[in-house]
Amino acid sequence: MTSYLMNQPHGMVSEAVEGFVSSHPDIVRVHRDPLYVSRTTRPAPDKVTLVSGGGSGHEPLHTGFVGTGMLDAAVPGAVFSSPTAIQVRAAIEDVGSTAGTVLIVKNYTGDVLNFSVAAELLQGSHDIETVLVDDDLATKNSAEHDLGGRGTAAVVVVEKACGAAAEAGATLTQVRDLGRDIVARSATLSAAFDACTNPLTGRRSFELQPGELEFGIGIHGERGIETRTKVAADELVDSLLAPIVDHLSMGRGDRALLIVNGLGATHPLELAVAARAARRQLQGCGIGIARSLVGNYVTALDMHGVSLTLTAVDDTLIDLWDAPVRTAALTWGQA
Repeated sequence: MTSYLMNQPHGMVSEAVEGFVSSHPDIVRVHRDPLYVSRTTRPAPDKVTLVSGGGSGHEPLHTGFVGTGMLDAAVPGAVFSSPTAIQVRAAIEDVGSTAGTVLIVKNYTGDVLNFSVAAELLQGSHDIETVLVDDDLATKNSAEHDLGGRGTAAVVVVEKACGAAAEAGATLTQVRDLGRDIVARSATLSAAFDACTNPLTGRRSFELQPGELEFGIGIHGERGIETRTKVAADELVDSLLAPIVDHLSMGRGDRALLIVNGLGATHPLELAVAARAARRQLQGCGIGIARSLVGNYVTALDMHGVSLTLTAVDDTLIDLWDAPVRTAALTWGQA
């Protein structure tokens, strides 16, 4: 039916999670009923814990970021579908600590609703705070999207920095406020040369004619804000970065964390070309790239495209980014 490597479409997520966990048994473990992933080794009982999640199809988000220095648990839904409130509640109950739990939620209706319901179900027994990630500029000021900006690759920065702060002993409100501050400092834009394919139906999420690209797409295969003619990499990167820099009011002397993110079917050669273009563009504006990630971190199944994320950083945020981490998708330092 499709070109995906799978058995039955409806079993794809559970089989993938099982395979992922069995490949990293020293980092993560799986809970099957309801389905969620948590750290193999429990942290200190007085550490603020972090729980995130969302629809599958965006891997390595979020399961790939469970581990020391990032998430304590991740809750995967079906492909492009939010996890249930029952799943989220079970994950919170499992990893919750005396210091409380921060929920990191991407701004999509189902995610917001089900994480909120889970928090309400645990009101009185667990201290819970929420960070809402809404970094997608394509929908932030759109009349067609009542919720505002969608949550995209800035969630990686939130999970990494908040995870480091929690490991260092930050309080519940400190971790929450840090996450919200990072969201305010971040923005993302995306473009795609080809849509993604739904493994359940075999259908493309939208169609493009030869020589076209879709500007401002979403990570669930949503069409963008405009269909444009394909351009060279330098021009495309400029068209993505310029609105981000403007939105964040960044200028000469500022520093940024840059994420050049593949959307699933974008080759590392292409991402490296985009990274080169982004670095040259930012340097031309006098903006320093303090840290960067280039690779597939927040994908949209087999979509051929790229997203660019900037987070305005200071020394404190750089230190949190550099702090040790050990997950399946990000590892550095002695975590």
